[in-house]
Amino acid sequence: MGISLAKGQRVSLEKVSPGLKNIFIGLGWDLKTTDTGSDFDLDGSAFLLGSNDKLVSEAHFVFYNNLQSPDPDKAVRVKGDNRTGSGEGDDEVIEVDLTKVPNEVVKIAIAVTIHQAAERKQNFGQVANAFVRIVNVENQEEIIRYDLTEDYSIETALVMAELYRKDGEWRMNALGSGYKSGLQALFDLYK
Repeated sequence: MGISLAKGQRVSLEKVSPGLKNIFIGLGWDLKTTDTGSDFDLDGSAFLLGSNDKLVSEAHFVFYNNLQSPDPDKAVRVKGDNRTGSGEGDDEVIEVDLTKVPNEVVKIAIAVTIHQAAERKQNFGQVANAFVRIVNVENQEEIIRYDLTEDYSIETALVMAELYRKDGEWRMNALGSGYKSGLQALFDLYK
């Protein structure tokens, strides 16, 4: 079991797992016993940001319609789209090769949004047990975990965490920042 972070806490990946190279970011959640008449389709995405906290380019927005980063090594990849969130464990996975993320990418914002939230009358207040975790691909060991505990009753998009470079190493910041206008609000924030 790795380190458990609270909202706002930061940690160095190198200090937690020296020599870490390949990770996957697992995102998971459960639904409360709320019937909105539609399945909940939550989507994980990654915004690859430059030093100005904006997307390096629109192709640096990695999500269900753009499954990999534009660099030659495809350093960041979204692995599929779980459209119901059913089952145990990670509902969405984003793989990152930390050694191959291009230098112009200084931060990776990890987000979860509710697909068609307004049309389906859904929000994160109807979701329980949401988490983000960092797993070492080499040994499948969970090294960092952040469980969201707040009630996001009007939000339809969450920036769960950020991976960022500082002093030549990758770090994680547990954010849990909510937004009301879904994926579009996040795209507007980072474009």
